[in-house]
Amino acid sequence: MKLYKGKVPNIARDIATRLKRESDCEILDEQLAEVEADIVAVINEYMRRDSEITEIAKDTIERRGLDYLQFRRVKKQVSEQKGFGFGDDMLQYLTDQILECLMHSPNVEEVFSDDGTMRKKMVEIFKKHLDVDAELDKEVRKRIKNLEEGTEAFDIEYARILQQVKRTKGLE
Repeated sequence: MKLYKGKVPNIARDIATRLKRESDCEILDEQLAEVEADIVAVINEYMRRDSEITEIAKDTIERRGLDYLQFRRVKKQVSEQKGFGFGDDMLQYLTDQILECLMHSPNVEEVFSDDGTMRKKMVEIFKKHLDVDAELDKEVRKRIKNLEEGTEAFDIEYARILQQVKRTKGLE
């Protein structure tokens, strides 16, 4: 699952709207946009820190002369050192951060539901928006079905069409 910047406002809107609609949080209508902005800020901060940790991991690999195949392991180590949720821990980390934000936000009047209930709803929303990669892959493959997979021509055309589709869907 990959978090695309273009999806962040939709994710935030869906989370705030659902928590309000299902009475998990009391959010006044005039404060809904502010709550969405708070959630966007949390997700954007996650993405900023993820980029920062990615750069640290790349530098570590280069400095130690490691094979780039070690990237995921090194990034996981850096993430753990920084107390950052990466990979499988991303949704847990993000939902914890959003819950913390909601608890302290002056834009949320009251929180009625327990963390587990709200986390489950947020995870459903994130998964709905983050499962974009499979859809993108399917659309790209449909457009280049005349090329044989595994060839250099396929790889080049796949990358080109993928960029086009991402741009069209506002994911970049």
